Amino acid sequence: MAKKISTTTSAKPALADELRALDRKDRKFRQVMEPEMQKKFSTYLMLRYAASVEGNADMSAYYLMATNENVNKNFFDLSKHPELQWLSCTTVSPGMGSQRHYWIGAAKKSDVEKNQSALRKQVQDLCPTWKADEIDLWLTVNSIEDVSEWIQQHGIEVKSKK
Repeated sequence: MAKKISTTTSAKPALADELRALDRKDRKFRQVMEPEMQKKFSTYLMLRYAASVEGNADMSAYYLMATNENVNKNFFDLSKHPELQWLSCTTVSPGMGSQRHYWIGAAKKSDVEKNQSALRKQVQDLCPTWKADEIDLWLTVNSIEDVSEWIQQHGIEVKSKK
């Protein structure tokens, strides 16, 4: 019989234990947690960590493709079923022992994207009848310098985020 995971030492299971359970394909890991730990357990974190491993390029590619195929596609459709989310996460591992997983953060906006965002807002203010896709197309066709010059020609100070 599986041993109950206790909350006496911490409020939630350690990340290392969670990732080890993922690599071992421990499908009962979530079930043996106490209810308060289950509430704090994040399958989204497992999704983010599962997609990336250090070491062998083939293994890294496998984990990434398996995560995208088995978990990513319908992950948020299963938001009301955390047990099923965990079970889909356990399908990622090829069962070849524990791997060193690392976090892949969300992409940050570059300075160009920040400037385009500020310019986009100013173009929206100047042309309220333009639809969002029209503004996007216009910003794609014209350089940032051209857009800035056009805004200045309308007597408005160009705002840029840095």
